[in-house]
Amino acid sequence: MLQPVKVVSWMLLLTAIVLVSLNFNYPIASAQTQLAQNYRELLDRSEKEKKGLIFYVKGQTISGVVVRIIGADAVEVRNQTFSRIIIRLDSIDALAIN
Repeated sequence: MLQPVKVVSWMLLLTAIVLVSLNFNYPIASAQTQLAQNYRELLDRSEKEKKGLIFYVKGQTISGVVVRIIGADAVEVRNQTFSRIIIRLDSIDALAIN
């Protein structure tokens, strides 16, 4: 049978772990939300103003103009070479606009 001191120490340890994990997850989620909003602003600007974007996707670059945004999952782009390119938003590493 466990002694009361050991039970209390285990409960304190578990509580500390839970509190620390909650505090570390919040800034990451907030940063991801801010990043998604910034991406969305550039995508909307490209779509409305017909301005070109450079998509950095897994070490490759894709230049094009946003034709439409497909929900929260993907974006349709066109350029001089291809009339239709679908890029998943979660695969985009960075965006650049001129």
